[in-house]
Amino acid sequence: MRAKWLIGSITTLVLLGGAGVAVFAGKTNGQPGKPAEARKAGDDKVAVALEFVPSEVIKPSLASMPEQIQFSGPLVAPGMAIVRAKSTGTLLSLSVGEGSRVKAGQALGQLDLEELRYRVAERSASVESARAQLDQAERQFKANQGLAEQKFIATTALDTSRASLETARAQVATAKAQLDTMQVTLRQAALVAPISGVVSKRHALPGEKLSPEQQILSIVDLSRLELAGLVGTHEVSRLKPGMPVQIRVEGSDKPVEARISRIAPAAEPGTRSIGVTLELANPKEEFRAGQYAVAKVELPDEVQRLTVPQAAVTSNAGQDGVWLIENGALLRRIVTTGRSDAREGRVEVLQGLTPNAQVLAARFDNLREGAKASVVVSKTKVAEAEKSVSTAATVSN
Repeated sequence: MRAKWLIGSITTLVLLGGAGVAVFAGKTNGQPGKPAEARKAGDDKVAVALEFVPSEVIKPSLASMPEQIQFSGPLVAPGMAIVRAKSTGTLLSLSVGEGSRVKAGQALGQLDLEELRYRVAERSASVESARAQLDQAERQFKANQGLAEQKFIATTALDTSRASLETARAQVATAKAQLDTMQVTLRQAALVAPISGVVSKRHALPGEKLSPEQQILSIVDLSRLELAGLVGTHEVSRLKPGMPVQIRVEGSDKPVEARISRIAPAAEPGTRSIGVTLELANPKEEFRAGQYAVAKVELPDEVQRLTVPQAAVTSNAGQDGVWLIENGALLRRIVTTGRSDAREGRVEVLQGLTPNAQVLAARFDNLREGAKASVVVSKTKVAEAEKSVSTAATVSN
């Protein structure tokens, strides 16, 4: 009996030990109170579907995209004249300064022209001397002509007298030409404005001894200005003289209209660019020569092009692309772009899109191709709808 009791006790201890081991294993291999299937589902990542409001998803639209040709440069005044000294003399006075407005023919100052007047008097005396010699030669020729008819002198003597007469006449003509030239020089030596305009610079001061052709004043006419710029050879063929151009001058708030005046016949050496000159009417003299200006020529577009917002196009590894929502998932599509319109913020898509494509209209970070995506109403509208439902339920209750 004692042996049977010992065997029964050992069997009971073994069974209790096995149950304890089973309970310990259950606590170490799993979470207490959580089913195995639930634990497995909790360990996996759940993919969250991206939601976009309608304003963030657009379809490509057809639009014309006028092309712009732009160039720049300083304004220049083609109507410019330089007053120069026509003879040697002392500058006695100047009645105008820089910024003074002058009219054509207006006296600008005074030069010491005494030496020039003496030369005019000298040339006048030379004319009188040549005329006296001419009178003497004419009398001598007439006398010799009568003697030749009476056979008192030889024919050669008459010919010599005729040659002397012709020489005297030529001397008179030469003296008169020299006198006229000196009188013109005296008349031009007076400091008068050749054109109407504004004195832009004074090159000499009263009291200076001037030499012929030395600069004294510069006068500029601001009523008409020009802008000279360079346009690429691939674009210049679309420009024509007389075409309107919008110019924005530095310091001015609004653009002004100008016109293409002329186009150079050949490209500048080594630049592959051709000079284009614009003419700008400036009757109120709002602008000044030397101001920097930017010109834009807008060329109309008669073609309807498939376009998307510029913000929708992203670049990666040198390739342009857009993000689409297709079959409920995100897809990045490589596209070929064409013209762009900075004013409207749109870009032309030549290849890669259809008019019915759903394109993300803005740039988003951390987008992953293949992620679930959908278009929903805006959160504001959802909140308003939920509020209306709640109010209706409250009233019914």
